[in-house]
This record gives sequence, C-alpha cells and structure tokens, in this order.
Amino acid sequence: MIRLTTPLENVEHLRAGDEVALNGVIYTARDAAHQKLVQLIRAGEPLPFPIEGAVIYYVGPTPAPPGRPIGSAGPTTSMRMDGLTVPLLELGLKGMIGKGGRSKEVVEAMKKHKAVYFAAVGGAAALIAQHIKEVEVVAYPELGTEAVHRMVVEDFPVIVAIDAQGNNLYEQGVAKYRQASAEGGK
Repeated sequence: MIRLTTPLENVEHLRAGDEVALNGVIYTARDAAHQKLVQLIRAGEPLPFPIEGAVIYYVGPTPAPPGRPIGSAGPTTSMRMDGLTVPLLELGLKGMIGKGGRSKEVVEAMKKHKAVYFAAVGGAAALIAQHIKEVEVVAYPELGTEAVHRMVVEDFPVIVAIDAQGNNLYEQGVAKYRQASAEGGK
C-alpha cells in the first residue's frame, strides 16, 4: 500500500495497479460542477479551490446520518466528465477518482501533464465513507449533492487505474482475460 498526502506533487512513480491510501484534502465534482469550473477557466476567473496538485473525486454523496460527516460516497462513472477534464489537467489537477475507463483525449492529457486516474470500488460506498473525516461545501451549493465539497480523508482506498505514462489497468485486465481464454482458461 502506497500512502500519499494531498496536494499531490510528483505522481510519475505510481503504476497502474498500485494500491494507494490517500490522506489530506480531496474535492468532489460531477458533471454540473465541471461545467461551471470550465466556464470559470474560459472566463479567466479563479477556481473556488486550489487546483494545483488537487485530486477530484467524482461522487454525489448522500446526506450525512447523525454523528457522521457524510452518508454513502461511492464513485460515479468518470467518462461523463471526460469532455470537461482537460482544462483542469492543464491547470495542475494531479488526480481524479471515479469508476470506469477514460477517453483517449483524457489519457493523452494525463500523460502530458503527469496526472493519474484512481479507481474507487463501486458498491462499497458506505465503507469508503468511513475514510472521509470532514466535509464542507465550497462551491455551488445550489447543485445539492453535485456541489463541490472539500473532504478531509484518511487512508482513502484507491487503485491506480491509469498512470502518468498511460498504462491502463482496464486494458491490461482485458488483455489478461483474452490470454487466459486463448490458453483454455488457465
């Protein structure tokens, strides 16, 4: 297990398949928040949080039950943000957390700007939430669960799905499956 603290600096040593425990601050943003963030970038306006070295988690958390900072917090499908991700990478975004693959355009931008894409386990939202210690809305409260949240995390479990060299765990998994199938399931 590799332990990292945000904001991230150099992530080039990480490899697809590495298990990582994130500590520090991460931010949430989904489709609607990404649209607003990119509008700010295009207008030359500052973003509502420091993007340099930041990690964005693609999640729409459920309301917090009594005594907890957050409800369930499972990842959402990352491809929905692909058309709005490159401008954030250009400004220094170093990590993204979600589920599922990414477009070729995003992977190329990750390689160029030395960023990584982490996968969080879908279906484990309640367990993931146990690693979130504080939550605060920092932008777009009108978006409800899709507002930008600042989360303090402790040993937040993720896997490097796509590394800064473009190695892709999703593609590697398919290749392994095909090879095993060709060898008769060995």
